[in-house]
Amino acid sequence: MIDFLIEKMHDGRLMTMIFAAIAAGATAFTLISPLFATNGLNKRMRAVADERERIRQRERERLAKAEKISLRQSPKQVVQKVVSDFNLGKWLAQEEAREKLVMAGYRGEAPYITFLFFRMVAPIVLFVATTIYVFLVATLQQPVTIKVGFCILAAYIGMQAPMIYLKNAIAKRQLSIKRAFPDALDLLLICVESGMSVELAFRKVASEISSQSVALAEEFTLTTAELSYLSDRKVAYENLQKRTGLDGVKSVCLALSQSERYGTPLGATLRVMAQENRDARMTEAEKKAAALPPMLTVPMVLFFLPVLFVVILGPTAIKLFALK
Repeated sequence: MIDFLIEKMHDGRLMTMIFAAIAAGATAFTLISPLFATNGLNKRMRAVADERERIRQRERERLAKAEKISLRQSPKQVVQKVVSDFNLGKWLAQEEAREKLVMAGYRGEAPYITFLFFRMVAPIVLFVATTIYVFLVATLQQPVTIKVGFCILAAYIGMQAPMIYLKNAIAKRQLSIKRAFPDALDLLLICVESGMSVELAFRKVASEISSQSVALAEEFTLTTAELSYLSDRKVAYENLQKRTGLDGVKSVCLALSQSERYGTPLGATLRVMAQENRDARMTEAEKKAAALPPMLTVPMVLFFLPVLFVVILGPTAIKLFALK
């Protein structure tokens, strides 16, 4: 049976007929399939609208529950005890870490204490684990200095791991805010031009934008509270700028502060800022689209060209094997 199949595979005429039949079938399927495709645009639009309403309702319920819970949580007793006993607040304290924790969405003393705890524990754990693996488990034929270097490198990675985690969390949060911020400015403009105050406008936009970006809704909610209770409204805008760390938010906060100070029309300012942020978002999307062809070069060379050569040179190779 196997000899029969091998003999047929070396038959050039038979293989040509099989490939021609496959190509003809694929062509026919490509031409006929659009005729049977149904126009489900309205159905998909209704499904998207229903899903958006469900997400909006779920986020509103989540925010309503969050209002009843304190934003500042207490740290765990074990973590608090370790940080207090070793006095890590003195040895590992970093104001930069506090600012990054706020930008990542972690507020209060509990996240900062947890950060200090992992700054101490992670290097020790990785150093001990690497030492056990290098000297006891693995049979490495390397000098002792290189093994010790591996252990020191693991400890350094453990020391930098909390900061790397914070940077990734900040990047994800900023991306969510950056994508939803132009739409939030449009909503804010509509609310302000309809006669709402700035506090009510921020509160309304926070409830509406939660389905698109929970992080931005949270920041707007905090800004609403600060605008209501702080004596200087400029401080509320500066705090919003510090918590997000985005240039677009910084320019909007500066414009809002100047509008509060000099009495310039707020609607015109928001309209210009919304257009600028939308243009910046489009520019970033175009930049990513322009960088796509170079990124696809390697996959095309590795996966597309070999298949193309097989399709082109395959019949010729079959004929050559048949002649032999």
